Amino acid sequence: MKGLYFLCSLMFVTCLLAEIKADEADNDGVYIVYMGSAATTRSNHNLLLTSLTERKGNAILHNYQNSFLGFAAHLTKKEADDIARKPGVVSVFPDPVLQLHTTRSWDFLKYHTGVEFDSRHSAKYNVSSSHTASDTIIGIMDTGIWPESESFNDEGFGPIPSKWKGTCMKSDDFTTANCNRKLIGARYYAAGGGINSPRDHSGHGTHVASTAAGNTVQNASYYGLAMGSAKGGFPGSRIATYRVCGARGCKGSNILAAFDDAIEDGVDVLSLSLGSSAGYGPNFQRDPMAIGSFHATEKGITVVCSAGNDGPRRRSVVNVAPWILTVAASSIDRDFQADITLGDKTVVKGGGINFGELKKSPIYSLLYGISIKGNSSFYDEIDARNCIPRALNQEKVKGNIILCENEDRLYSAKQKLAGIKRLGAIGIVFVSDNARAVASSYGSFAVATVNRNDGKKIISYAKKHRNPKATILPTVSVTQYKPAPVVAYFSARGPSFATKDLLKPDVAAPGVAILASWPDNDSVVKLAGKNPPHFYILSGTSMACPHVSGLAAMIKSQNPNWSPSAIRSAIMTTATQTNNMRKPITTNFGSTATPYDFGAGEVASSPLQPGLIYETETIHYLQFLCNIGYNLDTIKRISSTLPPNFACPSNPRENSISNMNYPSIAISKFNGTERRVDRTVTNVEDSDTIYRVSVEAPNGLEVKVTPKKLEFTEDKKKLTYQVIFKGDGKLKEDNFGAITWSNGKHRVRSPFVVSRK
Repeated sequence: MKGLYFLCSLMFVTCLLAEIKADEADNDGVYIVYMGSAATTRSNHNLLLTSLTERKGNAILHNYQNSFLGFAAHLTKKEADDIARKPGVVSVFPDPVLQLHTTRSWDFLKYHTGVEFDSRHSAKYNVSSSHTASDTIIGIMDTGIWPESESFNDEGFGPIPSKWKGTCMKSDDFTTANCNRKLIGARYYAAGGGINSPRDHSGHGTHVASTAAGNTVQNASYYGLAMGSAKGGFPGSRIATYRVCGARGCKGSNILAAFDDAIEDGVDVLSLSLGSSAGYGPNFQRDPMAIGSFHATEKGITVVCSAGNDGPRRRSVVNVAPWILTVAASSIDRDFQADITLGDKTVVKGGGINFGELKKSPIYSLLYGISIKGNSSFYDEIDARNCIPRALNQEKVKGNIILCENEDRLYSAKQKLAGIKRLGAIGIVFVSDNARAVASSYGSFAVATVNRNDGKKIISYAKKHRNPKATILPTVSVTQYKPAPVVAYFSARGPSFATKDLLKPDVAAPGVAILASWPDNDSVVKLAGKNPPHFYILSGTSMACPHVSGLAAMIKSQNPNWSPSAIRSAIMTTATQTNNMRKPITTNFGSTATPYDFGAGEVASSPLQPGLIYETETIHYLQFLCNIGYNLDTIKRISSTLPPNFACPSNPRENSISNMNYPSIAISKFNGTERRVDRTVTNVEDSDTIYRVSVEAPNGLEVKVTPKKLEFTEDKKKLTYQVIFKGDGKLKEDNFGAITWSNGKHRVRSPFVVSRK
């Protein structure tokens, strides 16, 4: 492609400058002033607000005053720098714009994990109880909600819980009557523009809310695909929605306002399928997600967040604060298949969702991109093979099925497909491992995606035959697909960019091709001549997050006194590492998944039987802040529960963060010299019981646990053990294993990673 590299360089510089200007425009000169816990003195907060109001009138957009103090306001950089030096201010930073991390999934979890957990061992975790109305409240921060969906019908629900202090905000297209005993609250954040209603017009928030807590809806499907009963993780939960996202993304100032409201409103679980991009995560005192979730967790609210969609790149995981439950994405045992029949009667099972109407017989010409290259000298054969639209001869494209590869990275698959369709093609066979792994919808246009191995077969046929023919059949959904689960290629990976001594993500959950509720006025996903669908299929860690939010709400309803860390521990230590073929879970690329891919493993549906839990208390999080460099004065402002005698260690140990009482273990900069890590577990099931330990360790790493058994009695509910790591100097860069405690009924597994870097 002649001259393209110069053009790309020019475009890169131009786009970079445009991006910088766009970033400046996106925050509209808005800064967030964070002043820590509301339990501290409010005098500094009040003084700053009064001074700013007197000088700039309408500068203030949000005032945070319930669980934490601060505000968002229009400021110049000089004003922001001046305020940052004022007493009581923890941090001042530009308002960031975060992005969304775009029902058979629950049945799959139920039956897939049933091989490992025997429900007879504990009546406490009852599958049927997940359908019983409860007073547990899940708060959803997203694009709003479509209240008319059957998923949010309040039939069978009792009065709104007395603890609820929230509201149902009105707008031009949303009234208080849109809320009910199921959807008990709806807020939106108009400051800064772009959001004027709790109503969801993009579909993302509705999809997420119904995945977490939607009622059971019979005969749900997307135009007949994925037909079955759609239900949320905990249908018995109430829902409160907080619309923080608009067309331009999700403003940090709105997210913090929603956290401030939700904590005061009385939610039990918060679900956020959004976050920053990989590598751009700010430090914790400048991250709205970390700030808001810390104060929520301190008040006993479990905060569940998506891990991000920038995988499979290392260190791409976001939302990595230790008080957040971070969720990766995996597939379920359903595949959407679009068969490609070739002229020689060979049938290749493609993927993607299409409702095309081509004939079943292979009567259409199949043209490989390279064979229909246009006359332009600007584009070469590689461009044609990858179906760069202007590289092809339009007359030859028209009326035929086009075979395209996807090795070019300058154009997205979406751009290529749209371009080929405009040129008049009647169908496309698209060769891409990633596209085959995620079932995108192509509407009534006949598109089938194939992986590279199948693509080679089709390319070989197209090259070998003088007049190659093919057809593409409409998509069908196939269940009991194997292997499943598989970690999705897009799911963000560890280790954490913030600290490698904390393992993230925490767990994985279904996030590929998930069917859930959808606004019924969406013309974009509607097929011509048909009514709008009530359900739609999406993929992303956005979809994985609410699966875990629903699970957390179910645990909370059955254990109302459990802390967020106890709930997280139960979910992590009962996760599974085997697929529906009873083999280790793999990634989309076929390799065995590691804790960097899926944390502790794939979440198990109820019944959960944790047996033991790891309690991570607020003081552990404060010590974590000490260990990553926060000073004591800042920590005093941040926390509302700081013990009077709390102090940061003057000389923190090398593995201080590794010693946090977390359900997983991560050790970095390991040179083989002995490292010791302590953990404390609490028995939550039986009075008198004995747990014995087993260790999975890689070659070259000696892992010793002491003591080897834990004897719990009525008087000894908490016990501590120590793990000693020692290497032989021949270790790989990352070394994975696990420590499992079992008493014959319960199996409590904690993954570990020991890294040389």
